Amino acid sequence: MELNHEPENEVVDGPRLTRLLGTPDLVWLVERARRRLLTGQPLTGSVSLSDPTPAQRAAVERLLARAPGGGRSLTVRLEAVDAVLRRSGTSPNGLAAAVEALTGPVTSLAQTRQEEEHAWKRAHAPLDELVATVPALAEWAARIRANGLARRLGHTPDATLGLLTGVCTALRALPAVPVVSLPAFAARVLGWAHALDDGTPLATLTLSGARALTGFHDGQGGEWRREAWASAGLLRDELSSTVLTLNLCGTPALDRMAGDGEPCVLTLRQLTRRPPAVAAPMVRICENPTVLAAAADVLGTACPPLVCLQGQPSTAALTLLQGLHDHGAALYYHGDFDWGGLRIASVVHRRVPWQPWRYTAADYRAAVLRGASPPLSPLAGTPTETPWEPALAAAVAELGVRVEEERELELLLSDLAGGS
Repeated sequence: MELNHEPENEVVDGPRLTRLLGTPDLVWLVERARRRLLTGQPLTGSVSLSDPTPAQRAAVERLLARAPGGGRSLTVRLEAVDAVLRRSGTSPNGLAAAVEALTGPVTSLAQTRQEEEHAWKRAHAPLDELVATVPALAEWAARIRANGLARRLGHTPDATLGLLTGVCTALRALPAVPVVSLPAFAARVLGWAHALDDGTPLATLTLSGARALTGFHDGQGGEWRREAWASAGLLRDELSSTVLTLNLCGTPALDRMAGDGEPCVLTLRQLTRRPPAVAAPMVRICENPTVLAAAADVLGTACPPLVCLQGQPSTAALTLLQGLHDHGAALYYHGDFDWGGLRIASVVHRRVPWQPWRYTAADYRAAVLRGASPPLSPLAGTPTETPWEPALAAAVAELGVRVEEERELELLLSDLAGGS
């Protein structure tokens, strides 16, 4: 049975309602009715109170104008209460209106959840607008929605909306060209120089999106964050990001070091303020500094231009390689034959094109055959793809051993000595 509702302009008689239903001894009855409204249940049927006091029994008797039943519990039919309130004019719209008058507006839990879902959907709307203009971030935006990171950082829908609005504003301006300091970028784009300081929710989400744009590898720590920001053209420190080279030319400092056949460390500051003006037709890339050091020791000035990543490619390294490519240099790459090495090679391959330098599936199989003594180590880590040659990843997975670049040193030096 559903309650009939009178016209909404009929108001509750507040003083009379308080005397009739708003007494302390009937609080339990009002609370039971409110709970029904909150959960979307009709105000029909009975509610009971175990072990009522004499005062509570008396209050029900005054309300209904008849003695309640005996027993250990007190039972009241909600339809009877509704009828008394309507008939007496105390609450022309019945029990539901009386409950709201006594305890405040009632919004059902289902409606509350629906409104909350709509609020969170509106809070994430900036992601939809971002993806419309930067489709490359569609996967990242979907991940942010799914993992609830923005929701956890923002805590409330309104705060999350403001947070994502700022994040998407920043991401539309990335990568920064030309490179710019992180505080200067934050001041210009977000209106506050410290908006992207470490530890802020805005910095956390913006860095996540920036990495999705540039493909920068996972990691942690201050140095990793510095390199991750720099991959999107935002510099926290122009001097900490470096790259190791041998016999590159194009600046007075590089020309002087090449004349001596000595390794040279270039900072990101040097590469952004005065990059090499020319590039050799061919530049080789290695992953480990042992290779470059040996080339300097054995070949000196006779070694062709060589760039060493020193592990994960820094922003300085990627900036240098991009500049060399833009000047027409053909890049040839070699690294460790393991999942980590292949992942590093993939990062570089996404930024600049290169050709394998003894870094194919056939080269890996040959290296494994040569590696009987000392025995090769088993693979560790998560497999990855090798888009420049899918057969290489398949071969590494098949044979299941790693070949460090240092084990190929003699062959690499032979190539460098012969210029092949």
